[in-house]
Amino acid sequence: MRLTPATELEYRCKRLQEEMALSGLDAVIILQNADLFYFTGTIQSGNLYVPKEGQPVYMVRRDAGRARMESGLKEVCPFASMKDIPRILADYGYAEPKRIGMEMDVLPVNLFERYRKVYPQAEYSDATPIIRKVRMIKSHYEIHIMQDAADQVDKVYRRARDVIREGMTDLELAAELEYVARREGHLGLIRMRAFNGEMMFGHTFSGADSAVPAYTDTPLGGMGPSPSFGQGASLKPIGRNEPIIVDFAGSYDGYLVDQTRVFVIGALSDRLRKGYDDMLKIQERMVAMAPERPTWGEIYDECLFMAEKLGYAESFMGNRGAQVSFIGHGIGVEIDEYPFLARGFHDQRLEPGMAFAFEPKVVFPGEGAVGIEDTFYLTESGLKQLTHSDQSLVVI
Repeated sequence: MRLTPATELEYRCKRLQEEMALSGLDAVIILQNADLFYFTGTIQSGNLYVPKEGQPVYMVRRDAGRARMESGLKEVCPFASMKDIPRILADYGYAEPKRIGMEMDVLPVNLFERYRKVYPQAEYSDATPIIRKVRMIKSHYEIHIMQDAADQVDKVYRRARDVIREGMTDLELAAELEYVARREGHLGLIRMRAFNGEMMFGHTFSGADSAVPAYTDTPLGGMGPSPSFGQGASLKPIGRNEPIIVDFAGSYDGYLVDQTRVFVIGALSDRLRKGYDDMLKIQERMVAMAPERPTWGEIYDECLFMAEKLGYAESFMGNRGAQVSFIGHGIGVEIDEYPFLARGFHDQRLEPGMAFAFEPKVVFPGEGAVGIEDTFYLTESGLKQLTHSDQSLVVI
């Protein structure tokens, strides 16, 4: 178990303060778990107050003692009520803020209203864009953890090759793989920022189930075990000559990677096999483009054009009517971070330090889905691949 170094936390908060200065904010108040972990090194319940200048103050409701142990920040203190916040900050010499940023994309309205009563004269705005901007550039420390997550998911892939057998259910396969992941340190949770973004380890499904759309903003959905959690593995038995998808997120010490591989017992149809080979070609095109630092939208547009030219206009990134408008997503503490390799994002370019998952997939209703996904990060010297399992179709 790693504790985030104090120097890492200090640097992150300093970068946030630089963005705050550009946005004219006097303070940012952080409450969401993923952001708390990124800026404090823990998720003990409370709020992190980041002033435009000076030390951040982590006010903890539960548990302050544990927060002091896990967080490398200098100022960690207990608080019992929101009414205490002005007094605590005054004790640190901070004036009443006039412009406050909060995570308005995820903050419940009733909780926001309670915080607004603390400083009723202040102007409030959404700090999420600058928080996500800071988080999208990964440090070497973060990349090292993501490399550990990539090693973890490779062990999951190797286990899949050993245990897949005809007649076992998708859910049984998922359980086998989840067991391996947990033994290798998987946290058992995949954080997503999107509202109702629920996910555990990823998606494991086979045959026609892999082509079933779901409520998730993902190219593949699956039937799931119940309408109450209608995604992922179901009780469908795995058959011969059908694609078996293992779309698995490695999770290690708070950081994620994303990888998809395809297996088959027997052989795939010519259409599915060609689809898989073509998705590899699309990934190769992205790998060639990324070092030139194109806009996020340029990568999407180019790869979509290539998919359509190859004949997948109605099946690329989802079946017709359920296609998603992205082909890749940033990844780190959450699985849906910046950058978004998606339609319309033409005002932001790839930058060194960005980490993202790239997932070209093609769906044939009633038959199945195939595709590839790997996690990459961009350095000054080029594009590096974090996930490293063999990309070949696995024939069992």
